[in-house]
Amino acid sequence: MGEDDGQEGATTMPHADAAGIVASLPLETRWPSLSSLRRYAGFWLPEVVLKDAFPAVHSVLEPRPTDVFLASFPKSGSTWLKALAFATLNRSSHPPLAGDHPLRHCGPHDCVRFLEMGLNTSGGEFFEALPSPRVLATHLPYTLLPGRITHECRIVYICRDPKDALVSFWLFAKKASSARGVDAGSFTMQEAFDLFCEGRCPAGPQWQHALQYWVESVRRPDRVLFLRYEEMLLDPESHVKKLAKFMGCEFSDEEEEEGIASAIVELCSLGKLKGMEANRNGTTSWGVKNESFFREGVAGGWSNHMTPEMGHRLDKIVEDALQGSGFTFATSSAPSSSS
Repeated sequence: MGEDDGQEGATTMPHADAAGIVASLPLETRWPSLSSLRRYAGFWLPEVVLKDAFPAVHSVLEPRPTDVFLASFPKSGSTWLKALAFATLNRSSHPPLAGDHPLRHCGPHDCVRFLEMGLNTSGGEFFEALPSPRVLATHLPYTLLPGRITHECRIVYICRDPKDALVSFWLFAKKASSARGVDAGSFTMQEAFDLFCEGRCPAGPQWQHALQYWVESVRRPDRVLFLRYEEMLLDPESHVKKLAKFMGCEFSDEEEEEGIASAIVELCSLGKLKGMEANRNGTTSWGVKNESFFREGVAGGWSNHMTPEMGHRLDKIVEDALQGSGFTFATSSAPSSSS
């Protein structure tokens, strides 16, 4: 990337000095409707996150040992993972077949809030009021999470093929821009592709984001569960059971017989979620329409928006960046769900 953000070893930022520090960091402004990005500790993050939410994650949030954090690079299956994790962890108080289930009336992003958004709007009070066990979410890289989270809490990470993550984020950015009255019609796939290849996107580089969590999942599998979106699409029920076991709420024999895991998968399917009134016409707590988060939910859909040459180029960039790490992305070949 060529720039030195001067913060390669940083893991936190003093709240009082945040604005001044952020203003001195390398700047990226070419993503329409999004907050300007600044490069900090090797990653490009929204200015608003670096100025307010990131310091608050370290100084305001009080993690609990029972907390489960859902981590992801943007547009990598986080909406689906939120729904599955919320429904699985809360199935005793909210049975998946119940007509008043929260997911039937609220979007997944309001059932499971992002730290970066929630701390900006509530100052931590919303999260503090949640009963344990809490399910929380973040797009922050692993190395920027507080030690109290990485040492004491469980983390579930979902990764997605970089090409599909790029296309999904490009389409989301255009849709979000239109909803906010910003004309992003001229923002081409080629422009998004070039920025993504340079790692200049929110939480980018995407492959480094995924690599950090994968390394920790190998080192501490009891604390970090690494999921692949493409594999989840192929067998969602087995992944729900894996998720339940990791979160400490394994399905009982009676629940197995009753098909509770299957009911959760059905409740959280793309078709069901897309059809919910809250997701057709509702808006997130931070002002983005819920329908913006639901698209095709397939693996390999990048080929409808990118040329084979672009795909090969990005594959090579990622392959070179990950060389020697032991980590590779799963191949994109699976049926559909939500993204």
